[in-house]
Amino acid sequence: MKLKRFLVRYFPPGIILEYEQRGEMKTKAFDLLDLTSETNPEEVVDMIMKTEHLVTIKRRDTVIELIKNLQEKLKVPVDKTYGLFKVLRAHILPLTNVTFNKNGDRFLTGSYDRTCKVLDTSMGTTLFTLEGHKNVVYSIAYNLPFSDKIVTGSFDKTAKMWSANDGSLYHTFKGHTAEVVCVQFNPSSTLVGTGGMDTLAMLWDVESGKCVSNLQGHTAEVISLQFGQAHNGKHLITGSFDHTVILWDVHNGRRVSQLIGHDAEISAAVFNFDGTYVATASMDKSIKIWDLRMGARDLFTLAGHTDEVLDVTFDNVGKQVASAGADNTVRLWDVKDFSKPSFIFKGHEAEVSKVTFNPQGTVLLSASADKSARTWNTTTGKVIQVLEGHTDEIFSCAFNYDGSKIITGSKDNTCRIWQ
Repeated sequence: MKLKRFLVRYFPPGIILEYEQRGEMKTKAFDLLDLTSETNPEEVVDMIMKTEHLVTIKRRDTVIELIKNLQEKLKVPVDKTYGLFKVLRAHILPLTNVTFNKNGDRFLTGSYDRTCKVLDTSMGTTLFTLEGHKNVVYSIAYNLPFSDKIVTGSFDKTAKMWSANDGSLYHTFKGHTAEVVCVQFNPSSTLVGTGGMDTLAMLWDVESGKCVSNLQGHTAEVISLQFGQAHNGKHLITGSFDHTVILWDVHNGRRVSQLIGHDAEISAAVFNFDGTYVATASMDKSIKIWDLRMGARDLFTLAGHTDEVLDVTFDNVGKQVASAGADNTVRLWDVKDFSKPSFIFKGHEAEVSKVTFNPQGTVLLSASADKSARTWNTTTGKVIQVLEGHTDEIFSCAFNYDGSKIITGSKDNTCRIWQ
């Protein structure tokens, strides 16, 4: 084996070794999920060198500098406030979703007007419009981290894959018999997963556009779908209105486990970064944490919301869980102690439908039907800022890659860029 170069992954922190073995290029990642700005870089390098012979004494100083670079990215002003940069009325009908590409210099908007727009973040201009769906474009995704392809899922029962560079259409995925409401690329960008109101999830080959797996097992609508990042996306989870989540083996399309325990519809299901836990949110007012190392065991039930839980998410390193509820609150939980929330964030005057962490995990962003979004300090539990100006419900929000920008999408037909 011959080491070719080092790559860094800022969020979550990690160092990737690119090496050649028998004429084939391969990569190996060292996840530094416990890295902080106070960590001693030399101790981290010594730990890596004990298990990885490609990191030699000769390369020790290089790796130390890479770790210091990662630490600088973790130093962010926690109480940063965001000013309104642009108000974009890109669609003639309400938006359904917004999402950034890897670098945050472009973002997507889906809409009831049957189109998806690709927009320039710094200019606030539409670069091109993805047209061809015959009904609402409900779900949208980039193939992260590459960001050179886009997938859109529609109420017209199809999904489409496009070039993110010029908007040309690669494939139309036909096979669902009802609305497609969730889509995602796997981490290596070789597969697209789609979930539909027909109780099915399907896996599609990116190159050929053909269906490679028809995932049958749910008895009601599939409304949530996510590939795990661990083991190069070996596993997929699907959440359903049948009250369950299914863990699938992507390689053979077989069901590994069915997560049974909720008493009502699933609203969201997510992996943590290293694939050890799954968090599920339900209309039964609870969140459950499942340990995949123990046969998808129901580890904890996080109670306290007094109405339906509409969203749940892990931070980048998997140390915190946040939930959003129809009881107008956001709750933050520490993975080391699920016995009670670290904080209950109060201030929204209507249901909170979306919650997401900044890349560093220091700020939480929430979107609400009260027409506002809010940022919260995850260390103090205090509200940092109320992002106001939308004239209807905000249903989607996102940070860009380094957390310097926010985008909010609303039923008022507009999205807003904050920076």
